[in-house]
Amino acid sequence: TLRVAFIFLFNLLSRIDLDELMKKDEPPLTFPKTLEEFEYAFNEQGQLRHTTTGEAFVFNAREDLHRWNQKRYEALGEIITQYVYELLEKKCNMTKVILPVDVTEEEPRSFIYLSADAMSNPAKLLVLIQGDGVVRAGQWARRLIINQDLDSGTQIPFITRAKEEGYGVMVLNPNENHLEVERPAKPTPLPSPEVSDEPAEKRERKDERESKKKRDFYEKYRNPQKEGETEQIPIRENSSPEEHLLYVWDHFVSNAAARNVFIVAHSYGGLSLVELMSQREAQVKNRVCAVAMTDSVHNIWHQDASKSIQEWLQQHCRNWVSSPEPLDTPVEPMLPDCPRLSAGTERHELTSWRSFNSIFQFFSKALHTGDEYEEESSNTVTTRSSHRTKHDHNHDD
Repeated sequence: TLRVAFIFLFNLLSRIDLDELMKKDEPPLTFPKTLEEFEYAFNEQGQLRHTTTGEAFVFNAREDLHRWNQKRYEALGEIITQYVYELLEKKCNMTKVILPVDVTEEEPRSFIYLSADAMSNPAKLLVLIQGDGVVRAGQWARRLIINQDLDSGTQIPFITRAKEEGYGVMVLNPNENHLEVERPAKPTPLPSPEVSDEPAEKRERKDERESKKKRDFYEKYRNPQKEGETEQIPIRENSSPEEHLLYVWDHFVSNAAARNVFIVAHSYGGLSLVELMSQREAQVKNRVCAVAMTDSVHNIWHQDASKSIQEWLQQHCRNWVSSPEPLDTPVEPMLPDCPRLSAGTERHELTSWRSFNSIFQFFSKALHTGDEYEEESSNTVTTRSSHRTKHDHNHDD
């Protein structure tokens, strides 16, 4: 009788359209399009709070519906991205510049943000490069913006401080690499008549396995709504973070008036920078005064960085890494490249914000030391690369 009951249950389950059943369990994957509709707003401290309860953002809005919660979080993240763009334009007075510079009407495009004097400032230019992932121009970490505040998660404090100290500013957008478009739905092929040479018993076992897969899938995920398939159209000459940095260097940084270029590169941004040095070593050495990395994931061995690049990084670069040690404590170098200092936090995404003051002090010192030497050598030295080689032997920062 147990076997009969099992067969009856199996037959019943096989007739149930699990896709339809699953749809009843998960709410639609449609979410608000604005912060107001989400009922969230940033308060005076730059913290995201519910407009009614005053509570911080809650990820698990629906228990046991992880995918739905994740999609809701991603929808909010897209709104945050647009919100940060607005802040860059309205609060920081940055201008959006479309890439590629010769873009046609039909092709996908990216953009960067420039301060009014980014190309014309004769003295100093600050270039900000974020890590990889979902973050776009102006962000260090979406998680920090949503769960902590705008200061820790965005690049706005860096932009504001840089402008106060007389820098022109460029904000890169290394993760805007392609346009995502919906792939047209494929016509569903008609089921072919069941003609099979398989023995009936083998077919039954196969069918049972398929049904079990469906049931397991349902039990584990309750994952009903099929998402549309998309395809990615790459943005010309900006289809990866490395390509984007090279493009911005060639079309913007190298044409900027500033004698001294400073770079902040977080996480994957550090890897892209080392890659840029491999492609444009002489130019970078000639234009860049100092580089501040924050928990960079570059690797001079895997990236085949030359000895001369390694030596330059030792002199002109510092990497503030996640560490339990107090801020600015030297951390044992893993490879012979830029010195590592503690960012005063063990959280990767917080390293840029925690080392904020130290980075600007490092830049000021690098500029001051370089200028001092230029004054002493003004009669004999003509380029940064030539005077720096001599000066760097005494560089103890």
